[in-house]
Amino acid sequence: MTDSSTLAAQLRLPAGVSHQRFLAEFWQRQPLLMRGALSPAGFPLGADELAGLACEAEIESRLVIDQGADRWLVRHGPFDEEDFAALPESHWTLLVQDVDKFVPAVAALIENFDFVPDWRIDDIMISFATDQGGVGPHIDAYDVFLMQASGRRRWRLSLGKYTDDDLISGLEQRVLARFDTDQEWVLEPGDILYLPPGLAHWGIAEGECITYSLGFRAPSQRDLAADWFQHLVSLAGERR
Repeated sequence: MTDSSTLAAQLRLPAGVSHQRFLAEFWQRQPLLMRGALSPAGFPLGADELAGLACEAEIESRLVIDQGADRWLVRHGPFDEEDFAALPESHWTLLVQDVDKFVPAVAALIENFDFVPDWRIDDIMISFATDQGGVGPHIDAYDVFLMQASGRRRWRLSLGKYTDDDLISGLEQRVLARFDTDQEWVLEPGDILYLPPGLAHWGIAEGECITYSLGFRAPSQRDLAADWFQHLVSLAGERR
């Protein structure tokens, strides 16, 4: 197994993009495609290991099945072998949260991104998708590095402005009913796509694929103020 110091040295930003330039021009501002940024050998988990984690009760996981015609089925783990055996051949995705909390080799990947504020780190989520699998067009409220570990996934980005009124009603998943593609790339093993918060995107697997997603919280000023005042309340005594 590759040690964490080697992993930390693997990240290759595009030519002309230094850590300082990334933070000044891209971080929380615009997407950045990084071809061949990491060695595919640096991703430690495959589909079978991921399915095994999804069978554990203490690990959060879910299945998202695209049933067509704006119909999405979401099922929550833990799962078992019978659950996976009953799935269709295509159009579904398995997502496992907080994998870095349980697998040290996955946590070591975070060292590649030590040039961004580590207090914002949320987790590494890993998804395995069959052909045409995905979670639909959506918007995240956090920064994310989408790392392609195996297979190919097509990502479509939209620069449009969307609100909750644009969501398909009645779904557990927050899926956009409309989506206008402005940029489009196919990621292959080792490629990384950085997305700032609030940018609508849509990933669809082309054949089976695995994607590691490193998310960074992007709290609003209201969220920060609420947390700070809650902290002050916890420190206050009962003296009148």
